Amino acid sequence: MSQQQISIHTKDGACKAWVLTPDGKGPWPAVIFYMDGFGIRPTMNEMADHIAMQGYVVLLPDLFYRFGPYGPFDPKEVLKGDFRAIVGPMIASTDNHKAAEDTAAFLSYLESRADVVHSKNGKVGTVGFCMGGGMALTAAGFYPDQIAAAASFHGGNLATDLPTSPHLVIPKIKAEIYVAGADKDRGYPPEMAQRLEEALSKAGVRHKCEIYEGKMHGWMKPDMPVYDAQAAERGWRELFALYARALH
Repeated sequence: MSQQQISIHTKDGACKAWVLTPDGKGPWPAVIFYMDGFGIRPTMNEMADHIAMQGYVVLLPDLFYRFGPYGPFDPKEVLKGDFRAIVGPMIASTDNHKAAEDTAAFLSYLESRADVVHSKNGKVGTVGFCMGGGMALTAAGFYPDQIAAAASFHGGNLATDLPTSPHLVIPKIKAEIYVAGADKDRGYPPEMAQRLEEALSKAGVRHKCEIYEGKMHGWMKPDMPVYDAQAAERGWRELFALYARALH
């Protein structure tokens, strides 16, 4: 397994990113990993590495590049204080549509790599956690001919009245979708989950939406106080099954 730090030029500036690749010659399908609101830190790299180990080239961009230098932060420590005052300004520097616009540059970068599988049918997957969940789904709507699988784990605000709501781009999606929510997540209440699933069904998008019972927002991430190893393993199984169907 190898990891390389790079810089990708977007229309708004230079975006620092990490590329994680499996051992061997490849080529492999590519995955874009959309981080959470605490930003890039060791746990994000470790989770991206876990995906790469399954046989994927994983691109982990720092979506807070517009904000400037920060952290790295330990979520457990940040959550002890006024975490909104710390991460709020960073989160405000991006949104679903800005991340989707950035994704054009991410896809171009992946297309330039000799170790990435290239296909006119689309062989790129996305995955996002918390803040990144909506971004992963939105990207699939912006680039339907390139993104073949998209997954959101404990993503919030997936179906709202905002113009950047991910559910609004669902009619454009060609990818297979997986959405995992928690029943103790105020950012993804039952009525929102229903609104999202109805939009997916109406658009004829192949999908699977689940609510992880008894879990809280952030259960997939090992550095979160609500991390649940058993539920996280379930999530990884679902993600890798999705990629096995859609990216190969």
